[in-house]
Amino acid sequence: MRIAVYSGSFDPLHIGHLQIMRLLSSDPGFDCTYLVVSPRNPLKPEGKEANARERLLAAEAAVRRHPELNVKVDDIEMSMPAPHWTCRTLDALREREPENTFTLVIGGDNLRIFREWRDYQRILLEYGVVVFPRTGAECEELKASLLEENPLYRIRIADAPAIDVSSTQIRESAPGEADDLLM
Repeated sequence: MRIAVYSGSFDPLHIGHLQIMRLLSSDPGFDCTYLVVSPRNPLKPEGKEANARERLLAAEAAVRRHPELNVKVDDIEMSMPAPHWTCRTLDALREREPENTFTLVIGGDNLRIFREWRDYQRILLEYGVVVFPRTGAECEELKASLLEENPLYRIRIADAPAIDVSSTQIRESAPGEADDLLM
């Protein structure tokens, strides 16, 4: 099977994430999407790991509310030692399921900082990425810059509208103010 790996903190899951999961569920290039809740992004400050199990349970509940999605919440990172480098997660998925192929799903904001990721070159060569546009991220320019570095990198920009909502925006809003943005 061809699996889209959509990984992140998902703190909280919101309608932008739902939009991406809907697009992935209808993408003929994928048979299924794994939503991988990360205990902590190694590029961000500590603290997220404290509510990792809650975020995993919230993701499972949110996906259950949307049976039309071809999405499975995967807890693989919950049992992996830190740091939770994406390449290690992809390698662990490939080891667990050698019959499947895996492609990483990221937002345009992450493509902007992708060179900061551990083993980003190997991710782009061995797994590839599908990039969903984010407001303020020039995805085609970022892709071109990476392809100048290595034309063998596998980078596909999703044909989708830019996502204008973020988990940070929701966390920083007043109580109840962003409820309509939650998944």
